[in-house]
Amino acid sequence: MPRATSDRFSRAHQPSAKSKASSEGSSSGARNPIFNTERFGQHILKNPQTAQSIVDTANLRPTDKVLEVGPGTGNLTVRILEKAKHVTAVEMDPRMAAELTKRVQGKPEQRKLEIMIGDFVKADLPYFDVCISNTPYQISSPLVFRLLSHRPLFRVAILMFQREFATRLVATPGSALWSRLSANVQLYSKVDLVMHVSKNNFRPPPKVESSVVRIVPRDPPPPVEFGEFDGLGRIIFGRRNKTVHANFMAKGVMEMLESNWKTWASVNNVMIEDDTNFKKKVEQVLEDTGFAESRAAKMDLNDLLKLLAAFHDVGIHFA
Repeated sequence: MPRATSDRFSRAHQPSAKSKASSEGSSSGARNPIFNTERFGQHILKNPQTAQSIVDTANLRPTDKVLEVGPGTGNLTVRILEKAKHVTAVEMDPRMAAELTKRVQGKPEQRKLEIMIGDFVKADLPYFDVCISNTPYQISSPLVFRLLSHRPLFRVAILMFQREFATRLVATPGSALWSRLSANVQLYSKVDLVMHVSKNNFRPPPKVESSVVRIVPRDPPPPVEFGEFDGLGRIIFGRRNKTVHANFMAKGVMEMLESNWKTWASVNNVMIEDDTNFKKKVEQVLEDTGFAESRAAKMDLNDLLKLLAAFHDVGIHFA
């Protein structure tokens, strides 16, 4: 049997005498389980053609180790196992994990599958070349950034999200959906939209449509600390259509930045003059870079990096 990495997995495989008798009387229950999948934000992909297209998009190699997040009952997993060397499937629901185990039990693929039961965001991830996921909606953003921070870098991720989230990932500067999320993801990876998936392809059908994206980490990654870049983004994308200057003047921003600046100065033994006007210091950076009247909605990655570097040059940090 596939190795499970949770004690809960063992208990999930100890059915009562009643359930055992019931399963012996009817095999259909094992093939068509009725789970409360929405509890974990999961919708089972039931269309075999769509499942195959997602796996084909990954261009798996016989030597690949694959990480699958949210395998559910295994409709993607069984197709991944046909092509990859090994699959680690991270599943929150022990009942789903039990069903997936049944699907491969007694087959050659069972030795290639490891199931981890628990929260993907908190799990200790193994090495993997490729990630494939029918992503539970509530972990969409944490999943993306957990993957991009993982080392060593993976080769490619094929991820299915709610369409609105997927569209934000691939949004471009000046478009309606260009956001802090778009900038953060595109700084560290190349991301493109692969396909749209109708809600009728799922059980139970979600309320919204879905889309599949391909994420390829930039290798080597840019020498930019994520916390700093994201901290700048939090300020200027807070009100993306307001000027950058107006966002820096928002309540609490100056106080936070001045505190960071004083901490930086202390750590680096930099003397701060008593009459330093911190607000003017920030405004001078905005003026010198030419971004004071710019709007985040139309600033591209190069603009953001130029602004971040200018603040760093005068000791102002965002994390």
